[in-house]
Amino acid sequence: MTDPRERLFRRFRELGIEAETVPYPAHRTVEEGKALRGDMAGTFTKNLLLKDKKGRLFLIVAHEDQSLDLKSLHRRIGASGRLGFAPAGLVEDVLGVVPGALTPLAVLNDSRNLVTVAIEAGLMDSGQLNFHPLVNTESTGLGPGELLAFIASCGRDAVVADLGGMAAADAPD
Repeated sequence: MTDPRERLFRRFRELGIEAETVPYPAHRTVEEGKALRGDMAGTFTKNLLLKDKKGRLFLIVAHEDQSLDLKSLHRRIGASGRLGFAPAGLVEDVLGVVPGALTPLAVLNDSRNLVTVAIEAGLMDSGQLNFHPLVNTESTGLGPGELLAFIASCGRDAVVADLGGMAAADAPD
């Protein structure tokens, strides 16, 4: 079987995506990441794997400073009932990454198409979005269109929606 990171970068090449990947100190939280990244360019995100009442999985991609109301988020993304956090074991089993490396790029590993990616609409105005390339020791920068093309190449369409909670001051530039 091919190494998942090798498959990821091969997919980028097939799509004509020239994704720059740079070292990024390992971290598990947004706050740790902010302290460690220095002056890296681009918009940074937080990525959450949530499960609805019917057991459907949603990978939420939001601005790193965005607060999310889990009581109402389901209405914004088409989920059934309130959302809760998926267990860490499910992150690894379905997406093949450890929770600290959760990324929308991991849908490449979701061969059963169990995960719907939901992206904060405000992120689509960013010049560069940064994600872990399946490990939390690097960061890969993609344009919003490149992210959507990548997700589509994995056999699914992303839900792009206002996820709520983003203040104008937090909007990406």
